[in-house]
Amino acid sequence: MRNRRKARRLNKLNRNLISLVVGALFVALSLPVEAQHANKVYRVGFLSNGSGIRQQDEVLQKGLHERGYIEGQNMISEWRFTKGKAELLPELAAELVRLKVDCLVTSGIQAARAGKQATTSIPIVMINASDDPIRQGLIASLARPGGNITGVIDIASELAGKRVALLKETFPRISKIGHLSDRNSPSGVAHLREVEAAVQTIGLRFSPLEVQSPGDFDNAFRIASKERVDALIVAGVGFINSHREEVVKLVDKARLPAMHTTESLVLSGGLMSYADNVFARALRAAVYVDKILKGTKPADLPVEAPRDFKLIINLKAAKQIGVTIPPNVLARADKVIK
Repeated sequence: MRNRRKARRLNKLNRNLISLVVGALFVALSLPVEAQHANKVYRVGFLSNGSGIRQQDEVLQKGLHERGYIEGQNMISEWRFTKGKAELLPELAAELVRLKVDCLVTSGIQAARAGKQATTSIPIVMINASDDPIRQGLIASLARPGGNITGVIDIASELAGKRVALLKETFPRISKIGHLSDRNSPSGVAHLREVEAAVQTIGLRFSPLEVQSPGDFDNAFRIASKERVDALIVAGVGFINSHREEVVKLVDKARLPAMHTTESLVLSGGLMSYADNVFARALRAAVYVDKILKGTKPADLPVEAPRDFKLIINLKAAKQIGVTIPPNVLARADKVIK
């Protein structure tokens, strides 16, 4: 009898212990991901064809900071820049993979492609990828990217017709438009094709000014002068964007009105741009990184394309090269730099 009572007490004790363990496990699993990962230090890789940390990168870092990621505390950033030497991208991507980063952020279509070739398991968040990542084989579709890559893309080439039309409306007398782009940039090549088609559609002449390195800039502008180019469209891709101050100075020296594909070139002194907000794009990329670090798979995050485009006009630059912006165009500008 005594042994029976003892056995019942032991069984009750065991049931209570099991209930406590199960309850504790349930509470642990019910905690927010933030609490579960509170003590983890994330390593995030950043791969770019640029020369160093830009304002857009700082905005991305700010977005991560606002989501609780503090450099040196729960996040370590690994930055890799090619300084315009795109051939270094595969090597740098492989280096970041060897560091076992938790997430890889790539700037530009070439960097995204290098990241994709280096790893099929580490999540990749692409930003500034403007040459159709579907056609490049990086994702299956925008809605269902599949694989290990997602992010926020640029659609610069799809805006080519609008940029040509704005340039012609602003400067009605132009008859020949030049296009300055990085020959080694897939997005630059795609934009060139779209611009050439748009220029020919409205009956203007076209002059491609492709460069492969910063040393080609002077020759490109000599060709523009020789071929009597009236205006330029500058594709802010590849090393052109990382040498934007030099490009803007050469455009001013040639006294050519130019439409830029990125706001950053106008902020560096360029005349005008029609593009989406690169800083808003950076903030959205921070959201993607946050979700991935908290466990969301890239394949479950649709790729975003920009929806909001702005016309930026720099009146300082207009004065510098001696041109006047018509009132009807100025009235449509979303931002005017005076």
